[in-house]
Amino acid sequence: MTDSGARKNRNMCILAHVDHGKTTLADHLIAAYGGGVLHPKLAGNVRYMDYLDEEQRRAITMKSSSISLLFRDHSINLIDSPGHMDFCSEVSTAARLSDGALVLVDAVEGVHIQTHAVLRQSWIEKLTPCLVLNKIDRLITELRLTPMEAYTRLQRIIHEVNRIVSAYKSEKYLSDVDSLLAGAVEDGDGEHDHELIDDDEEDTFQPQKGNVAFVCALDGWGFTIEQFAEFYASKLGASIAALRKGLWGSRYFNTKKMMIVGKKGMEGVSRDPQPMFVQFVLKPLWQVYQAAMDEHGDKAMLPKVIKTLNLSIPPRELLNKDAKSVLKAVMRRWLPLSDSVLSMVIKCMPDPISAQPLRISRLLPKRELAIYDDEQISDVIAEAEQVRQSVEACNSSAEAPCVVFVSKMFAVPTKMLPHKGPNGENLKNHLISEVGGGESEECFLAFARIFSGELLCGQRVFVLSALYDPMKGDGSQKHLQEAVVQRLYLMMGQNLKSVCSSTAGNIVAIQGLGQYILKSATLSSTRNCWPFSSMMFQVAPTLRVAIEPSDPANMGALMRGLRLLNHADPFVEVTVSSRGEQVLAAAGEVHLERCIKDLKERFAKVSLEVSPPLVLFKESIEGGEGFSFLDTLNASPCSMNYIEKVTANGRCVLRVQVTRLPSALTKVLEESGELIGDIIEGRPLKKHGTLSSCVSDDDTDPIAALRKRIIDSLDNELEFASKKMDNDRFEKYKHLCSRLLQMIWSLGPRQVGPNVLLVPDSKSSKIIHSSSGESGFLIHGSCHVSQKLGFSATSNSNPSFNFTYEDEPSDRIKSLYREAEGLNNSIVAGFQLATSAGPLCDESMWGLAFLVEPYIFPDNSETNNHLDQYGILSGQVMTAMKDACRAAVLQSKPRLVEAMYFCELNTPGDFLKKTYAVLSRRRARVMKEEMQEGSSLFTIHAYVPVAESFGFADELRKSTGGAAVALLVLSHWEMLPEDPFFTPKTEEEIEEYGDGSSVLPNMAMKLMNSVRRRKGLHVDEKVVQHAAKQRTLARKNEVDRLPGERKEEQEEKKERK
Repeated sequence: MTDSGARKNRNMCILAHVDHGKTTLADHLIAAYGGGVLHPKLAGNVRYMDYLDEEQRRAITMKSSSISLLFRDHSINLIDSPGHMDFCSEVSTAARLSDGALVLVDAVEGVHIQTHAVLRQSWIEKLTPCLVLNKIDRLITELRLTPMEAYTRLQRIIHEVNRIVSAYKSEKYLSDVDSLLAGAVEDGDGEHDHELIDDDEEDTFQPQKGNVAFVCALDGWGFTIEQFAEFYASKLGASIAALRKGLWGSRYFNTKKMMIVGKKGMEGVSRDPQPMFVQFVLKPLWQVYQAAMDEHGDKAMLPKVIKTLNLSIPPRELLNKDAKSVLKAVMRRWLPLSDSVLSMVIKCMPDPISAQPLRISRLLPKRELAIYDDEQISDVIAEAEQVRQSVEACNSSAEAPCVVFVSKMFAVPTKMLPHKGPNGENLKNHLISEVGGGESEECFLAFARIFSGELLCGQRVFVLSALYDPMKGDGSQKHLQEAVVQRLYLMMGQNLKSVCSSTAGNIVAIQGLGQYILKSATLSSTRNCWPFSSMMFQVAPTLRVAIEPSDPANMGALMRGLRLLNHADPFVEVTVSSRGEQVLAAAGEVHLERCIKDLKERFAKVSLEVSPPLVLFKESIEGGEGFSFLDTLNASPCSMNYIEKVTANGRCVLRVQVTRLPSALTKVLEESGELIGDIIEGRPLKKHGTLSSCVSDDDTDPIAALRKRIIDSLDNELEFASKKMDNDRFEKYKHLCSRLLQMIWSLGPRQVGPNVLLVPDSKSSKIIHSSSGESGFLIHGSCHVSQKLGFSATSNSNPSFNFTYEDEPSDRIKSLYREAEGLNNSIVAGFQLATSAGPLCDESMWGLAFLVEPYIFPDNSETNNHLDQYGILSGQVMTAMKDACRAAVLQSKPRLVEAMYFCELNTPGDFLKKTYAVLSRRRARVMKEEMQEGSSLFTIHAYVPVAESFGFADELRKSTGGAAVALLVLSHWEMLPEDPFFTPKTEEEIEEYGDGSSVLPNMAMKLMNSVRRRKGLHVDEKVVQHAAKQRTLARKNEVDRLPGERKEEQEEKKERK
């Protein structure tokens, strides 16, 4: 494909909330311009892109799939994506390969939580979005709104979508949950005049610009402002441009002057003027629907419409007794859905040559590299920059370097592969597994897009992982592999069409890369190429279960099946627990059920035993109000409560104190874990992780942006708390916040967690004395993390401790210095062990800061070997540090922290009571309840603990007869207020609870014991507590038995005698 061919190419995906009509819309587009693979009469009912049995059974899309359409000499690659939150990873894979996005919104339900997520995804990936308002017919038939009421509703939806996009543009990184809880507060109470929410010139979606379509995907009709502007241009004597602008917003048509005017221009013309969109667009639609569907409608209306618009409709369709079928026939020919939507796509979405310069900063961020004297490295940098320029220009020539991005690997049954080649030759599909060797009935294909050059069958390419660095040469061979492209396919839904080659701007499926790529990768014809930036996902896989075969002899088949599943699903994670269990992590219950079904029926083909969900918890302590934690930095541990641990040989003393970090700082550290890991390890910085961790624009320095986020998180909380403190205290805390950020020694667990290890304060005592009179010197540690993040100046010489006594022998000083240097790593290692397994139930700690003061004493032993002592001492320090941190947490009112789902629930008013009963049993906390305008549905926003969410959807469905629908999204971590070790101690508690027998069930202790029991840890519980005298059950009274039964028993006794 030449540049002229690339200009006529469009790559787009369909994004929306679940059940908003994505696959139904795709059906009509395929039926019209899919090359005859789907009959138009079946469109909307077949769900052509949902070809998996599980998708058809559940009536939801579970994977992203592509198809090529031909429309007015344009080639359109359409990718249908899921709307369910459990399959959000498929949305990320679809968005990465696209240049534009069709964002669907239900005109009745409005904006939902997944709408927020897909808008953010399209903004992150720098896609050009178009808005499609679907199910317009429901405003007429179900809600029975007037045209004016429908116009106000549509205008409010567009305004809300624009408000969400504007928040992202202005770098207001609100979470989806926060945006929803804020709701439509800014939109008012529904009684404002429509003039108050006119479109701003900077709004992304404006109907007069042609990037908003109004459709009914089920009935197969839709339109844009452009179509009505062209229709009325000759009738009203106005230009198309003027009508296009006048048919939306507060613009009216003055019939006396035959002019488009504002509302003031209608004074004296009409008492109740209606906007042109209502008068010229909605009213005709309402009249057609009422004429066809209303028993008392004007039956002569439809023939007039057919004659006026010169519609060609077969008589047999007009004679159909079903009024809905007649209406569909008229509307599909008057306002064909596929023509309206695809015309908008061609006009508003960029071609690959125009799109890739806009997206290059997201796909291949520019690397800031130092100037090298080495000529070889300079050549590598120059060639890598040339490759980047080729990607930016979408160079499709044969001489250009070939660069391809694989967003996911997907499994296809070998029998589904084409048996004919592009030239009609027979192809042999061998059943050779690309994963794990042996034979297999599954073939793995790469879902990919060519960004530069030309890709040929049989071509050798380099497979680059996300960690590949071309400047390291042979040192990074583990991230570089060489593969051969066996075959290329053009995807047509579930069908594949074999092709010999493909050029830049096309989406293809590649065979032959199964053994080289696990999830995603970059393909290049040259090794001197930077890998594409990693994709961002909305959530992380949190639902974990342990699986094992019912028959232990099938363990090998299960292991092979897990490898295949991990390869085929872009979001699943397979790990081995500390107990040796095979743990499968999925995004949610629906995703997990599909994974288990695939394992049983496709990949492993064995019977499986699945454990109850393994819920993750975290451990923390009860925090003080406001910024009282900063008081820890203002005083030495020697003057406060601390935990002191001494090594077994008595040579090292560790004093540890723990405090809780502010929640905002904890959240930033948790979200930016991967970026912090790259900074600390000195790896090339790239954008990755979840969408909520996006911190800056692509051209901003990631370290500076992260540093700003950390400072802003503290400043915002400090500003909020300043209302309750005087100025002196405010300035004091502000100074202490700055000191806190300069004292970070390490983060944990795994060097990147939300827990902080602080170096000893400068006020700490430099020397302590043991009971035997020995002097112990303070080990100052290193502000390693603070220096990497730029909070403190980098120091070349950072001694572990300072010597102030000149009478110490020099050789002892040097020996002690070497030991102190080595103990730094032991202290950090002990901190990492403690934060990865807390004292309550061996779960990782969350949001804690540990202030440590380590002291080392000289070695007075003359018999032991110094090297042996050094090795032994490091292990002792590590153990002592771990025990000290865990003991400090136990001393400071430990608390359990559980993950929370944000639940968006829609239910009719009749089932509201039953819905609240289900939420109450699940320990849910309702945040908001509102009635949807114009309907009897209620929308409820609540927080549901992850531990209580399993089976929640099924219970809700059974309790409400399927009327209530809930969507769960992982929101945040929340601390349980209950003390897991609560026993009555004070006089008031003893008076209220007595000996403890009347204490209410402690949920924190139940959860803690359940985790300890699962992990095989000791559980301190009794079989019988507060036992009372057991009562003997009374014998069944003879009176309770029927007379006939007693008579039969008496006769049986006589017979026996």
